[in-house]
Order: sequence, then C-alpha cells, then structure tokens
Amino acid sequence: MFAAEAGSRAAGFWELPSLFWLGANDTALRFAGWTGAALSLAMLAGYTNAVVLAFLCALQISLCNVGQVFYGFGWELQLVETGFLCIFLCPLLELRPFPRRPPPRAVIWLLRWLAMRIMWGAGLIKLRGDSCWRDLTCLDFHFETQPVPSPLTPYFHALPHWAHAVGVVFNHIVELGAPFLVLGPRRVRHVGGALMLALQIILIASGNLAFLNWLTVVSILACFDDGLWRRILPSALVARAQASSSDAVPSRGQGLTVALVTVGIVALSIAPTINLLSGSQLMNSSFTRLPIVNTYGAFGRVGRERAQLVFEGTTDQTVTPETNWLPYAFKCQPGDPARRPCWMSPYHYRLDWLLWFAAMGSPRDYPWAVHLVWKLLAADPPTLSLLADDPFHGVAPRYVRVDLYRYKLGPLGSKGWWQRTRLGSWLPPLARDNPDLQSYLRQQGWLK
Repeated sequence: MFAAEAGSRAAGFWELPSLFWLGANDTALRFAGWTGAALSLAMLAGYTNAVVLAFLCALQISLCNVGQVFYGFGWELQLVETGFLCIFLCPLLELRPFPRRPPPRAVIWLLRWLAMRIMWGAGLIKLRGDSCWRDLTCLDFHFETQPVPSPLTPYFHALPHWAHAVGVVFNHIVELGAPFLVLGPRRVRHVGGALMLALQIILIASGNLAFLNWLTVVSILACFDDGLWRRILPSALVARAQASSSDAVPSRGQGLTVALVTVGIVALSIAPTINLLSGSQLMNSSFTRLPIVNTYGAFGRVGRERAQLVFEGTTDQTVTPETNWLPYAFKCQPGDPARRPCWMSPYHYRLDWLLWFAAMGSPRDYPWAVHLVWKLLAADPPTLSLLADDPFHGVAPRYVRVDLYRYKLGPLGSKGWWQRTRLGSWLPPLARDNPDLQSYLRQQGWLK
C-alpha cells in the first residue's frame, strides 16, 4: 500500500528505508529476528567485523520502520545509533576476538558524544516537564507508577521522602552536570563516566526499562580509557589484547572513512543540539530518514497514580451480574495483586509496555488494544503466547472485557504486593459477532 502511495518500491525505500521492501511476510520477519540473534551472539563472543555490524544496523533500521507502535520506543533509535558507530570500531572483514588495530579515537569520542546527548536529553526534559522534578517529589510516585515495576521496586518505593529527594538531586547532577566532565582531563572524564554508570545501575535495579539502561552503558564505557581497563580487567585478557595489537599497522582507508563519518555525525548533530536547547524539546526523535543521530529523553512527566488494565473473559453465553469472569495474566504487567513484580530487563515485553500507555488513554487512542481483544476472542495461539497465562487453556471465550483499576504498592511485609481499586469499564464485554467491533476492525484494516 505504501509503495503505491510513494509511486514505486524504490521511492518507498527512499522515504522509508527497510530491507522488508524485499518481502514483509511472517517468514521474513522471523528470519530477520533469528539471523540478528545469531549474529549478535557471535559479536558478543568477539567474532565480528564492520560488515556484520552494518548488516545488524540495517536489520534494526528495517524493523523500526515496519514495527510501527511496537517499535516506537526511544531505545530502538538509540540501538541504531550505537550500532552504527560501532561499525567503525571493527576491521572491515577480519573475524577475530582481538583486532590488530586499535579502535579509532574519533569513534570513541563520538560514543562519548552520544552518552552526553542521552544524559542531557533526559535531564532537560525533566526540568522542562513535570514540576515534581523541580520540587524533588517525583520519586515519591515514580517507582510505583513506572511502566513495568521490578522485584526491587517496592523497596525503592518504601524509602522515606528525604531519600527520594536525594535521588532526584543525584539524577539532576548526573544527567545535567556529569556530561560536562566527559570533556575534561582523563581523571575528570573518569569521574563523569562513573557517575553516569552509577545512575544506570540504579535504574536497572529499580525498574524494568527494557534494554535502555544496558544500551546506555555501552556508550558510557567509552569514557574510560585503556589505562583504566588494564587495572580492572583480568591480566590474561589484557596480555592477549596487547599481544594482538603489538604489530598493529594503521589503516589509511579506515582513517579516511572515520574522518568522513565524523564530519557527517557533526553535521547531523546540529538539529538534535538545537532541539536540546529549544523550549519545545522533542524526546526520542530522529530528524533524518536514517536514524543515526537522534534526540533522546525519558520521563518528562510522572504519573501520581498507577492506572492498570485488566483483561477478563468468560465462556458464559450471556452476560449477567453473576457472570464468572476470569482474568488473563500478562508476562510482567501487574495483575493478580498477590503476584510479585517480575524481572524483564534487558528483555523487552513490548505488549506489557504498551499496556501501560493504554491504561492512561481510551480505546480510541490505542486501537491495537481493541485488536488484542479480537485475538483473545479467537484464542489466537501467537497472541496467547505473549501472555503469562490463558485462563481458558486455548478455548475461545464467548466474551472479553477490559476493566480499569488503580493499583498501589502495598506496605512491605503485607499479604499482597499490590492493593487495587476498580475505577470502571475501559472496554465493555465484546463478542466476535458484535457488529460495532467488526465495523471498527474493518475501519482499521484488520478485518476483511
């Protein structure tokens, strides 16, 4: 459809670069996923080169451009930018854990520049956004209302107000001040990197922000030089790395390529920098078709109460006050108040994240949630695989409804992890033969 609107596949590719112009069926998507996973595991083992990383970067761009709302998270863009810069840290074709040439210093500085923009973007959007970041009360609410709480979240939430206030001050110091230290001498840069790294570790422990913080650590590690790593890493590993690079010969081609890339990154950084300085700062956006230099930010606003959607179904043929409704359980979103919050990070349960957004809006704001109800009514196996529990064990229910609740973390040591209050109906009981439901799905292009 988009190709027809653009005029041709070539025109469509120019507007929306993606490998999936070659084919976008389920088989192609699965192939892309498993290929990316295999190449990523090889990269973690040290067997990679610029070609492999370029292909992984192309895969990520392709997924972002076809994934729509399920790939509309800021860290997807951040993964593209980080992956793009890492292409130029590797040899072009050679596959070995210890490359003979040292990484170009310009690319190390570009990774530091990425870390600085991530921090500044997050810090500035907070100061310009919710007043609770200025009056130091945001953490009184944040841990309870964040998208996907972790098992440690209740303990962070239970800290006294003064500890939360100190946490907000520390957050401002790190996100707004520490990036300037990266521009200083070696020891000062190490302090800036250590502060940013400490904040990421706290965020990983206190929440389930998918792979955002783990990915941010990658760019922050560029703040530490080889002299520091020699003292930290095992001596055998250091010896192997030094032996591998003892006969290093500078590559003129790599040097020229890195110089051109650096000039390009500097030019593409103008728009994100202006955005950071503007009063109408955008979060998690790209200004070019290829998102290789972007703007970032997180939690410009913090909710004071946690709204939660509860999906329930029944096999009863008619809905009455006595109808027995059974709840669906999602992988990490709160449901049963007695269930402990789960670990997700660095994995990303996209459906669970999007349910958090949907609870703050209406079905018209999040049509995919209505489509989810349709899939549950059909007991669609791929959809049910996204859940932690199907109360009907693969049998299609007669009706599905969605209720809206307010969830609050219970006191430490109480019987349940959550306390909840029903606020009302978010989506009334629906059956597959409901004409309004079918009409709405046709309008969205999900039902022929």
